[in-house]
Order: sequence, then C-alpha cells, then structure tokens
Amino acid sequence: MDTPLPTSTAALAGLKVLELGQLIAGPFAAKTLADFGADVIKIEAPHSGDPLRKWRLLKDGTSIWWQVQSRNKRSVALDLRQPEGQAIVRQLATEADVLIENFRPGAMEGWGLDPDQLLTLNPRLIVLRISGYGQTGPYRGRPGFGVVAEAMGGLRHLTAEPGRVPVRVGVSLGDTLAALHGVIGILLALQHRQASGQGQVIDVALYEAVFNCMESLLPEYSAFGAVRGPAGSALPGIAPTNAYLCRDGGYALIAGNGDSIFRRLMLLIGRPDLAADPNLADNAGRVARVAELDEAIGVWTAERSVDEVLAALEDVSVPAGRIYTVADIAADPHYAARGMLQQMVLDDGSTLTVPGICPKLSVTPGGHRRNAPVLGQDTELVLQEIGLTAAQIEALKARGIVH
Repeated sequence: MDTPLPTSTAALAGLKVLELGQLIAGPFAAKTLADFGADVIKIEAPHSGDPLRKWRLLKDGTSIWWQVQSRNKRSVALDLRQPEGQAIVRQLATEADVLIENFRPGAMEGWGLDPDQLLTLNPRLIVLRISGYGQTGPYRGRPGFGVVAEAMGGLRHLTAEPGRVPVRVGVSLGDTLAALHGVIGILLALQHRQASGQGQVIDVALYEAVFNCMESLLPEYSAFGAVRGPAGSALPGIAPTNAYLCRDGGYALIAGNGDSIFRRLMLLIGRPDLAADPNLADNAGRVARVAELDEAIGVWTAERSVDEVLAALEDVSVPAGRIYTVADIAADPHYAARGMLQQMVLDDGSTLTVPGICPKLSVTPGGHRRNAPVLGQDTELVLQEIGLTAAQIEALKARGIVH
C-alpha cells in the first residue's frame, strides 16, 4: 500500500488554489495540481455539493469517481449566490495563487467575481477559465459539454467504422483534454509571474483543446481539400497499423508502419516478397497497398491466438498489444510495477484501487496525502484561516450561507 507523501516533498508545495468548478474539466485540472502538492480549496454548493458526488457507481451514497477526482482537496460548502458567500470568495482569492472555474461565461461576473476585479484585489492571481466555447466569440454563451466539444473539435467524425454512425469515446475526453491544457496554461503563467510578479487570465475552450490534438486534419484540408473520414480501427495515411482478428476471437493491435519494422513484420508472417518489394519501402507506397497488407497480416493472425501473436511480435520488436478491459488493467504486472494501481483506505476502513499519479517526477513526485473530502469538511478551518471568528462562522451557518 502506498504511503502518503508529505506535502513538503511535492513540486507545488505552498501553491494555494481556489477551485470553483464542478463535475469534470475544472476539478480535473485542480486534482492534477493537488496531486503534486498544491493546497486546493474546493468551493461547493451547500447541501448538494458537486454533482460528481452522485455520478456513476455509488458506494455508501458517494461516487467512487469522487475518490479520484477530489483526492488531496479540502471542501468548503459556500453559497455563491449570496453576497456574504461572494465576499468570502473574494477574500480567499486575495490569498490564492490560482483560481479555477468552469462555469458558463458570465456566471462569475453575475456573482460579482469578475476575474479582472479579482486581479485588481490580487495582481498575482492566475485565473483559469474553462468553458465550452471560450470567453469570446459568437458561441460563448452556449452551454458546452465535453461530448459536444469532441464533435465540434473534429474528433467525433473520425471515431466510427466507415458508413456507420460516429461513436463517442467512452470517457469524458474533451473535458480531460481541456483540463490538461488548463494545467499547462497555469504552469506557463506561474513561470511568467516568477519573472514579472503579474498574474493573468487563462481562457481554455473545450472544443479548442480537442481541436489542438487533431494533428494534420486542417492543413490537409487547406492544402488538398481532403476531408479525413472515419477509418475504424486503422489509422488513415499510415500503414500498416490496425486491429487484426486472431484465432481465439480476440484482436491484436499491430503497428508495423516504421520502414524497418515493416520488413521485420513481413519476414515474421512469411511474406519475404513484401519485405523486399521496393514499392513498399516507405509509408507512401504502403498506404497505396494497405488493403493488401492488412489481408496478409490478417491471414497470419487468424491462425494464432492473441497471446501467440503478441509473443511472436515481441521477439522481433514489432510494436503490438491487446485491447485491455479494466479487468486486464487491474491484473497487469506492469501497471502494478509503475505504481498506477494505487491502494487507498476509505474512511470506513475498506480499501479501494484508484489510478496512480501521472506524470512521475524523480525528485518531487506527486502522491496521495488525503482522501476526497465529505461535503463542507474543511469549511470552519478554512474560514478561520482567513480570519473569521467563531461567532461570524456560526452566523453564516445559521443563514445557510456556509455548511
């Protein structure tokens, strides 16, 4: 079982982060910072809290997902609709290094929490704003979810078998990509602040984060008018790389698209003629004959089990793998050896396996310091830290402004 790391060993020790977002994108960005030592204060609505607490599979009334998304954070239950709640956020923002929010554009301004005003109170503050379409432009006011961003960003059009309905990726990829772009923005802004002392606002749109990962999609259209379409398990324009059916009904993913790798693969499958063909010596020639190559590889895999295929490919250093389920992940020795199957003890004493920390730093690694908080667990302590008296806190409780 992993031993919780002291905050002092972490890369972001001493960084104060105020999280106002909910569900996925903003909280994932804050979670990433918290994993590496940042003190993240998560503001949640009294009584209901972040809706993620009730998403997907629940254990004792709380989402298991919550234990991953909110580890290492502190929870303050505060009503942002009330002037007193807004005043507390402004006070917290004056002492914070980073503020993260992922509400629809205009919500923060409606609560009297305009980032420009917060920067007036704290010129060193870095504000990350994540939204569906960004803070400007004709679509700024539209509600935006990750799945819509994946479609607008160009990803959804590619995730299908040709001629069939495009399918969504089975996780909230658009939100996660936006969160990671937000973390990059925060680290860049911290570097700039180190030199200038000046904070700034970071504007991340979900669809732009997806679009930023679309590789050559736009320049291909610009130069050739080419609209890349769905290609199922293959990767258009790169060959051979595909999922090949094996004797036992499973699939082996084989990436034989490097020039020397291709030759080794062809020799392995008993096709020296293809290995020696000068027209197949580079990717352009192989793409022109991809159907022929896929058929040759498929004939070979169909006579072997997935395990046999992968073992043979490993012997000749051809990149390949199987399609993992989560059961495969949980049983995989490499995942375990890399610390990616982290055991945590819940507050009721039961254990739970959660994803480990990524990326891995050699000197200042991230780690698990505390479990995800119950709603409002840290409200009193955080309010005391900004100078509120016990009487003031009790008065706020009585009015339902804090919980």
